Amino acid sequence: MQTISLKISDELLAELERAAKAKRVAKSVVVRESLEAALRPRARSRTASSFDLAADLAGSLKGLPRDLAHNPKYMDGFGE
Repeated sequence: MQTISLKISDELLAELERAAKAKRVAKSVVVRESLEAALRPRARSRTASSFDLAADLAGSLKGLPRDLAHNPKYMDGFGE
């Protein structure tokens, strides 16, 4: 992967830092995804999955089992 440098305003940098923090990724990931979305418009036209829509929530709750389907007792009463 190549490295580039660019100049951005303080306001844009602050937005970039907020987006990276919200997604829990590096700023470079947000920049790379933004460039891909801008330069490859066909990729944006696909319908978002449920995970895409709630990706920022994945893993955000602490103290719960990693996977509720892991232990059958968590499924008691499901579908009744």
